[in-house]
Amino acid sequence: MAGMFAIILTVATLFTGILWFLEKFKWRPARQRQVEQVRKQTDGKIDGNVLAQVAKPKNWIDSLASLFPVLCFVFIIRSFIYEPFQIPSGSMMPTLLVGDFIAVEKFAYGLKDPITNTTIIPTGHPKRGDVVVFKYPGNPSIDYIKRVVGLPGDKVVYNPDTKELSIYPACQADEANCDNNAVASLDLSYTPVEQSDWMQVFAKNQSNFYTQGQFADKRASLDRSARALTLNTRSETLGEHQHQILAWPMVIYKSSDFHKQNNGLPDGQWIVPQGEYFVMGDNRDNSEDSRFWGFVPEKNLVGRASAIWMSFEKQPNEWPTGIRLSRIGAIN
Repeated sequence: MAGMFAIILTVATLFTGILWFLEKFKWRPARQRQVEQVRKQTDGKIDGNVLAQVAKPKNWIDSLASLFPVLCFVFIIRSFIYEPFQIPSGSMMPTLLVGDFIAVEKFAYGLKDPITNTTIIPTGHPKRGDVVVFKYPGNPSIDYIKRVVGLPGDKVVYNPDTKELSIYPACQADEANCDNNAVASLDLSYTPVEQSDWMQVFAKNQSNFYTQGQFADKRASLDRSARALTLNTRSETLGEHQHQILAWPMVIYKSSDFHKQNNGLPDGQWIVPQGEYFVMGDNRDNSEDSRFWGFVPEKNLVGRASAIWMSFEKQPNEWPTGIRLSRIGAIN
């Protein structure tokens, strides 16, 4: 959907731009010359309304050409500087909530062709802890948002029992047998586990099976048929970023549940190839990320999520019920 909008915006900008240049540099001068010829032929005695009609452009050309400056401004801002995105799911909670509208720095990791996402001018690379928007490798027409955990060459180890990460930055993509004991891990710090203010809510369907959970604040009133599980939270420091993560209070995954395996490494361990990144959601037990489908190629990066500019109280696929002005601000 986002890719289709980029194509439509590009085509509309190009089309109206052609009309604008033709009108400014060809058609308007031609009409002005015609007005002068008519004035000379009538010795200046012609009605001014007639001259105005001669000088007037066709309505549809004038209307479309007048759109070009606006479309050009939107095209430049959206394609190369900032693009707005809406958060559709809870995979990045509590950092990002459903209904948050975010601004994504398109220039953070390179100026790119807005249609093919090909880098035109390199400007930088993601850092550990950056929240990034990218084209999902399994379907590039879909945009995902996750946090960068592993950089190229990193060895990433995830413990599903403790919900903690270990990262060994000195490994290389071709060193499948990188020894944890031989390479120093990054100093990733975690605060003690506490109960969060968020619940995962499950509701019965017609077959009396509980459907996939939504998320609600603990102060929310729930339907009597619903069941809720209070999620745990703790602070994680990853690179320059300190952020909160959410997790279930029990183990729901085993290392063998992670579908993406990596060149003979034990389950739950990955070495990030050169030119690719390992990403995860902050809602650790509710995120489909690199643990399950693999790495993000650098060419798939869209930009860095920098700020929340509007936030609506809502659930997925439902209409907003309020505004959360307190959430407007920078993303950590």
